[in-house]
Amino acid sequence: MASATNDPAPKAPIKRVAVGRRTLLGVTALGALGVVFGSSVQNFLGKAFGSGLGGLLPGGDRFRIYSITGAYPKIADRDYRLKVSGLVERPRTFTLEDLKAMPPTSFVKAFQCVTGWRVPEVHWAGVRLSDILDSVGVKPEAVALKFESYDRADTESLTIDQAHLPDVIVAYSMLGAPVTTEHGGPVRLYVAPMFGYKSLKWLSAIRVVNAVEPGFWEENGYPVNGWLDGTTGPANPDPSLT
Repeated sequence: MASATNDPAPKAPIKRVAVGRRTLLGVTALGALGVVFGSSVQNFLGKAFGSGLGGLLPGGDRFRIYSITGAYPKIADRDYRLKVSGLVERPRTFTLEDLKAMPPTSFVKAFQCVTGWRVPEVHWAGVRLSDILDSVGVKPEAVALKFESYDRADTESLTIDQAHLPDVIVAYSMLGAPVTTEHGGPVRLYVAPMFGYKSLKWLSAIRVVNAVEPGFWEENGYPVNGWLDGTTGPANPDPSLT
């Protein structure tokens, strides 16, 4: 059974997905069907051909999907666990069913990558991060959160105040359907007011801590506070951020 881990996350090199000409032409033709038949075709293509081709599909959701490790951890819904620990009164491990039993929230907001591409009007649904924190009881000395991923490479951070914004959620649905593996499912973080690298995929653990711990991409030059209102990345941003 897949579970959250607190082991140090290795800094794996970014790997590109190689696409042959015949594969590209075939997927492009199939992608055109997505314009007519919608998300069901896009979901089929994601499962059949892998996430690395997501950005090539015309008329699709226009996400460009990458991975730090070059792999996409697959976690069955029944095996999903979110461990919340650290400076809390009641440490807890949530199943997907536990999260869905909490008061849901949903809204339509864009996803903005620091490299410039943007997907408008994405439907998101899940649980407010603040509700999860309230359920475990954050201790007064807490300052920030550290997020960990099932890929055992990516990490992220938010301050306690940022975590309580109403459009910061633990998402189990996007694009009108359950979050797919390539989009970071079954559960991912979504931080609406910040660039996409803050929205950690394959969320496995939340640790409440007494100081901000920069995440993977912050350690590689990106702002710790990746606000959309004028904040930019380094001079030569890496295209692997989502």
